[in-house]
Amino acid sequence: MTQHQSTQTMKPATAAKKLGVYLEATPAEFREGVVSRAELNALQTDPPQWLRDLRRDGPHPRPVVAAKLGVSISGLARGGVTEPLTTEQIEALKQERPEWLERERATQAEVRKEAARLRKRGSESAEDGA
Repeated sequence: MTQHQSTQTMKPATAAKKLGVYLEATPAEFREGVVSRAELNALQTDPPQWLRDLRRDGPHPRPVVAAKLGVSISGLARGGVTEPLTTEQIEALKQERPEWLERERATQAEVRKEAARLRKRGSESAEDGA
């Protein structure tokens, strides 16, 4: 009995998420098909011009916008940002420094600090128990 390895495919939305791009901004042929694991790997290692342009200029999906602004996705929502933003719009927000952005950046910094403290405490407990 021989086993045939099936080609793993994913929906365009999943592939766009893995590529860090906004699905609605991708070309129609990308949105309308399925993406194999090999195609995804090829897109990651040698991105076509449309992918390079999207990654550079946007519009960017919320996780990318949040990362570029240094806030959480929830922080974006609290700040009223619900739509994808372009790189230009993100840079404008960074220059404007609205109050909500400063507040959310401070919150995110506190979250990171607390996570680091808990990691350190956890590693110290593991060493004590060893």
